[in-house]
Amino acid sequence: MEQLLGAHTSIQGGVSAAIDLAEKLNFSAIQIFTKNNNQWKAKLLSDAEINLFKEKVSKSRIKFVVSHDSYLINLCAKDEDNLRKSREAFKDELERCELLEIPYLNFHPGSHGGNGEDYGLKLIAESINIVHAETKNFKVKSMLELTAGQGTALGYTFEHLAKIIELVENKGRMSVCIDTAHAFAAGYNIKDKDSYNKVITEFDEIIGLDKLNCFHMNDSKKDLGSRVDRHDHIGKGFIGLEGFKNIMNDSRLTHIPKILETPKGKEQLEDLENFAVLKSLIN
Repeated sequence: MEQLLGAHTSIQGGVSAAIDLAEKLNFSAIQIFTKNNNQWKAKLLSDAEINLFKEKVSKSRIKFVVSHDSYLINLCAKDEDNLRKSREAFKDELERCELLEIPYLNFHPGSHGGNGEDYGLKLIAESINIVHAETKNFKVKSMLELTAGQGTALGYTFEHLAKIIELVENKGRMSVCIDTAHAFAAGYNIKDKDSYNKVITEFDEIIGLDKLNCFHMNDSKKDLGSRVDRHDHIGKGFIGLEGFKNIMNDSRLTHIPKILETPKGKEQLEDLENFAVLKSLIN
């Protein structure tokens, strides 16, 4: 089975332009923003842009599309105005995905800002429940991303993600993404073969591999348990080639799309170099 590989791809020139670039680079999976990721509001997607995006995807070799939400969104924000804006923006992101027929919206759970982890996890689930109720018949799934746990960020343990899912009413709309750099920085040793197997087994027992629908394939510039989120090229960081060899040869994970979020220039040629490294690791 050929593994689905891709990268976060620029939408400069419109969301459909990302498909052109992904096709040029031979991606079979892709992650995009559907708007400027550092702004609360964005202009509405036109019917022409929506139709062009869907048409290009249908004619492409791309088999998996995920959107990443705005970095401003914090579903357990301490400030009430920020929380309100975050919920509105999260709803808008889901609406944009639904219009574009993007099946997953990936997001970082949130940062509690001093309110405490338990309170923060409950507030994240409450935010998701509110927005899900306002988008009742949507097909797009909300994809929780495992974080590095920097500052007061939540979602750096499998238990955190499991707790959020437990508190979400519509569990069928929940999904999970493991970012390898975040996992390693959070203390999950995916580098050592025995430890790696324990990590994946633990994930299956706590959350369930059926909920795992995406990997972000990033090496880490920071060491195991550092709780610092810094991405590096495959094999160039502290995870090293062994960690990625474990993932690329795990039959439990072959079908799960793998998306690069490594440093890149405008042409994204660095992605091709990282792909070559990942493919070379397959036995």
